[in-house]
Amino acid sequence: MRSIRTRLAANFMFVIIITVLILEILLINVIKQNYYISREGFLVSQIKVCSDIYLRYYSDTSIYENVLNDVDTFWKTTTAQVQIVDLKGVVTMDSIPNEHKDVSGMKDVQQALGGRIGTWVGNVDYTDEEVMAVSCPLKSKSENKTVAVLRFIASLEDINREVGRITKIFIFIGIAVILICGLLSVLLANSIVEPLKEIKGVAERMSLGDYKIKSIKKNDDEIGRLSDTLNHMAEEILKKEQLKNDFISSVSHELRTPLTSIKGWAVTLKVGNPEDRELIMDGLEIIEKESDRLTSMVEELLDFSKYVSGKLQIVNKEVNLNDLLQYLEIQLAARAERENVEFSVTRSGELPNIFSDENRLKQVFINIVDNAFRFTPPAGKINFNTHCEDNKVIFVIKDSGCGISPEELPKVKERFYKGKNEKSRNGIGLSICDELVTRMGGSLSIKSELGLGTEVTVIIPFDGGGI
Repeated sequence: MRSIRTRLAANFMFVIIITVLILEILLINVIKQNYYISREGFLVSQIKVCSDIYLRYYSDTSIYENVLNDVDTFWKTTTAQVQIVDLKGVVTMDSIPNEHKDVSGMKDVQQALGGRIGTWVGNVDYTDEEVMAVSCPLKSKSENKTVAVLRFIASLEDINREVGRITKIFIFIGIAVILICGLLSVLLANSIVEPLKEIKGVAERMSLGDYKIKSIKKNDDEIGRLSDTLNHMAEEILKKEQLKNDFISSVSHELRTPLTSIKGWAVTLKVGNPEDRELIMDGLEIIEKESDRLTSMVEELLDFSKYVSGKLQIVNKEVNLNDLLQYLEIQLAARAERENVEFSVTRSGELPNIFSDENRLKQVFINIVDNAFRFTPPAGKINFNTHCEDNKVIFVIKDSGCGISPEELPKVKERFYKGKNEKSRNGIGLSICDELVTRMGGSLSIKSELGLGTEVTVIIPFDGGGI
């Protein structure tokens, strides 16, 4: 498996090589074209001079007479090969001894026969060198029409040799650039890989359970943010570990309390007077209540286990809200009287039936109201109000208890969170309630002010749009 450093360096080198090749090909072609254009301009200027000379001094006689009598007039003004081509495209005169041949198919000759200067670059059969041919029409002065074509052919060997020399220089420069950039790409790859290796080492330490180690942030970039994320994750894990430990300690304490009470009364009843009926009834009543407490805590733990494993289910069916509220009012009235708390259930008219999970709704409301009773002192008030709005049922449980501090309020729905108040319990009840309401397609929100009480709002849709 190739390392990130190798892949980065290889990718950088690939980009550099491709870029250098493209630039060198473009530059060499531009230089070559500039040389060719310069040579073409030179030949065109010469052939125009010769064409003007012919038009002024030789156009009154036929081309064949001029070829016979003044054959050296044209090629003495240029170092290029000179050809005279008739209107049929046949070479009638050539400054280099060569068999007369048909050049009518040549591009430059066709353009010249058409009345304009033509240019062609290519190879001829009597030399291995690449050549450039420039053709110009020769016109008669009297009739002002083309009578022949004057053609200059120049070797491009010197240009190609010079371009070849420049190409070698560019190749050398390109290799030097690739080597230098290759070294820089390795250094650049190291600047990326080394911080990643450090983060990897920190992550491996964290995977072994060392969450106190910190990843050092060197730059404010993606790697720096990755370092921040890793540190934040470690901090959150430490917090969750602490919360879990506090939760286990709290649950252990809460389980120990009823178990101690049950065991104590069991021992008392065992060694006590079997004929003392009042003592027996008191003991059995306490054992029953403490057993109910244990059952309630075990159910919470089971629900929490389902919550964590994702197996917490909602079974939707038609729910009569009026019957549900009446059941809650009757069930909690005795506790309100016992704890001297004014408890009231109010509603805005007859409530519609909704499609939801009745048992889970009871669990949510009993848990919330139980919290309200726990933190509301004697002579306090708890109101459970219900009304409908926009195809939703809104339940508001408001108490006049001690309230929640601003620092604790955002955390009360978190798993394992146990408030600082001595009456706070294991820290899973509200988190389960929040999850249940969310799965019903609703929402649970809490408003509170220290010393003024707490207001919990639960919103449930009519159609039970949960999971």
